[in-house]
Amino acid sequence: MMTLSEIMTEQPFTLGPDNSVKQAMDLMQQERIRHIPIVDEQQQLLGLVTLTDILATRESKLLLIDPEREAEFTDSVRLEEIMTRKVASVSPHAGIKEAALYLQRHKYGCLPVQDKGVLIGIVTESDLIAVAINLLELMEEREPPTSDSLDEGEWNRT
Repeated sequence: MMTLSEIMTEQPFTLGPDNSVKQAMDLMQQERIRHIPIVDEQQQLLGLVTLTDILATRESKLLLIDPEREAEFTDSVRLEEIMTRKVASVSPHAGIKEAALYLQRHKYGCLPVQDKGVLIGIVTESDLIAVAINLLELMEEREPPTSDSLDEGEWNRT
């Protein structure tokens, strides 16, 4: 059985509860991520902030303040104010299939990975898509080619 330790992102980017929404936005943009575990000094998981959380916070607060003061707002709101506190997490020894089913069933975008109460990684939808792509490629290698398969040049973007 393949376990999450084989596909998880080790040492994910994290922030603390006192970091600002602006710092989270900057980190997400810089590192091209959508989930930030919120941890204490001992790497104990305290919560999770997602891009959706940040966008919802910005949208709700901006309705109440002058749009020109957005930077001031995002710099003043602390992550502890918007983070999800009761976060499901998983062991690095959990099976990939079980984690994927859990994400799908609960409509989560990620699962923090903890070992003995310490955050050691994160598994996201993207990690599971990468596994699916690898499996599909293995299956394609075993099948004879067909004339109706699409290559990259046949994709249309609108």
